[in-house]
Amino acid sequence: MHERVRSMARRALFGRRALALAAAASLAGPARPALAQQPAQPAAELRLGALFPLSGPLALLGDESFRGVELAVEERNAAGGVLGRPARLVRADVPDEATAVAEARKLTAGADRVAAIFGSYAAAIALPASQVAEAAGVPWFELNAISDAVMDRGFRWVFRASPSAADFAAAGIAAVTEVLSPALQLAPDALRLAIAQQDAQGAQSVADAQEALAKVRGLTLVERATYAARAADLNALVQRLRGLEADVVLHTGAPGDEVLLFRALREANWQPRMVIGTAGGYGLTETARSIGDAFLGAMSADWTPFAVNERFAPGARAFAEAYLRRYGAEPRSGISLACFVGARLFLEALQRGGGVEKEKVRAGVLALDLAEATTATGWGARFDERGQNLRAKPVLCQWQAEQQLMRQVAIEPAAAAVASVVPRLGR
Repeated sequence: MHERVRSMARRALFGRRALALAAAASLAGPARPALAQQPAQPAAELRLGALFPLSGPLALLGDESFRGVELAVEERNAAGGVLGRPARLVRADVPDEATAVAEARKLTAGADRVAAIFGSYAAAIALPASQVAEAAGVPWFELNAISDAVMDRGFRWVFRASPSAADFAAAGIAAVTEVLSPALQLAPDALRLAIAQQDAQGAQSVADAQEALAKVRGLTLVERATYAARAADLNALVQRLRGLEADVVLHTGAPGDEVLLFRALREANWQPRMVIGTAGGYGLTETARSIGDAFLGAMSADWTPFAVNERFAPGARAFAEAYLRRYGAEPRSGISLACFVGARLFLEALQRGGGVEKEKVRAGVLALDLAEATTATGWGARFDERGQNLRAKPVLCQWQAEQQLMRQVAIEPAAAAVASVVPRLGR
């Protein structure tokens, strides 16, 4: 009897516990399947801005720049992404300063805020847009705006992977003293130099450095001429240089200015011994096609070309092949390769930093330490406190004939060279 009572009491107690558990379960929501049975949730995207001029006069090189970034991001995603997350580029067309500011504000605030921004091709875009990013605490990854002013403002979250204007200027002056003068069997100071620059921030930086270096090295600088942005022609400039009997013209302008310069030379029926440009359209295949044989021999302190010693720039050929597969055409300029390498460096910095917080990003960038001649441009990676890569240098290039074609080849430094200098313009 007592045993039966105790049994009934135990059943009642278990029943009350069961009811209590059921009630608790109803408050917690429906029962969940075991963790092992849940499908894996995809990692959240890592959104990265990409601000380049995709319309207007800078569109060709702006688009070529973006393609380099795009290929770097696609490569990184194929290898697992950044911090375990797939990266997605948020592209914005920024053909002018006002648009650059507006798009930078959009990408650094509210729901559209990105983890970092890639840019930008031109100083006119980089300077105002990176200022917006700096104020918002969003890292700005500059890939190819060379103006010294980009890195001389003391900003903490702006980083540049590419060479500076001073680096390009030094390469141009070295072309005179170490390449052209020996080839002509003339002393460097026997050559009459003229600097021709567009009235723009980047060109100003290059020309300032060229003028200073020319004075330090005792070179004969007969003129420094500035012409207006978007000039219709350069006839007056060429007549001025002709009157000064300039032997070498050091030219820095916007894409398309090269065509204006060589057209003016043809119309004046005159040419200097050599034209040495600074990047811009000097590396564009479209420029060579537009000018034709008169462009043969033209030199430029430039982005690493694809005709380069592979030991100096391991992966340059592989990039060109990947570009062809992706876009159905060969690269239009070495600027896409420069942006690919720069974007690769910054994606690795994000990974090494361990997070997208600005201090972690800065730590990741400053931790990069790659020797020169280890990337597809021949650059290394070591960033100073300003955020400038100290191991990025331009290559001296020249347009030379190859059977019936023209191609831009590396001629200096010796480790990069695939051809010797031809010390004249034209055929």
